[in-house]
Amino acid sequence: MDKKELINSGKVKSVFTTDNDDEVIIEFRDDMTAGDGARKEVMNNKGAYNAVISAKIFKVLEENGVATQFIDLPEPNVMLAKKLEMIPIEVIVRNIATGSLVRKYPIADGTKLDPPLVQMDYKDDEYHDPMLTDSLIRVLGIATQEEVDILTEKALKINEILKGFFADAGIILVDYKVEFGKDKDGNILLGDEISPDGCRLWDSETLEMLDKELFRKGKDSEVMDAYIEVYNRIIPDDEKVI
Repeated sequence: MDKKELINSGKVKSVFTTDNDDEVIIEFRDDMTAGDGARKEVMNNKGAYNAVISAKIFKVLEENGVATQFIDLPEPNVMLAKKLEMIPIEVIVRNIATGSLVRKYPIADGTKLDPPLVQMDYKDDEYHDPMLTDSLIRVLGIATQEEVDILTEKALKINEILKGFFADAGIILVDYKVEFGKDKDGNILLGDEISPDGCRLWDSETLEMLDKELFRKGKDSEVMDAYIEVYNRIIPDDEKVI
């Protein structure tokens, strides 16, 4: 598929225009970053694994009534998607307390959160993605209260679907982040990606990490094995392309 003009080049993905003004091409690169991009490595086929995992998850969500920007995966690391005006909010859903939550608040590591905790962060590397409140969102003018409610509702629905989906693969969905955007008609759709880059995934039996946290902890040699393990568990043999 022909890529045209580069719209945006983020830390791990590049977005291009297509011949259709309502569609974009998202190229998943092999870059791996941490610390707002302060640390960066290149890992063979990492982009392809994330793209295929994301495509599978988007298909599962679509089948369960969650509208996404996903259209097709013409190449293992290339996604064709609906063009969205992204809302600069990262919606984080936490099922188990760990990471920054236990570093910043008096919550014991490993505490199960029921109901799940929904957190919204301002997506901006310059400000290090600070946590938002409903009032701050209104002050910044990035979403209305109705839109915030929609994001929360959608994120929790995604959580219920994906907890079961990953559980069937022997994986615990600890937490994850999602991003949303508006299509040409103003509909709010799930966008970006859902992959081991933006999820905490633990093996159900051993509690071993199967996600980007390995890279954050300097266990670079284990990262791709973990991503491939997730790929092998959730992608049926007849759908494998890598």
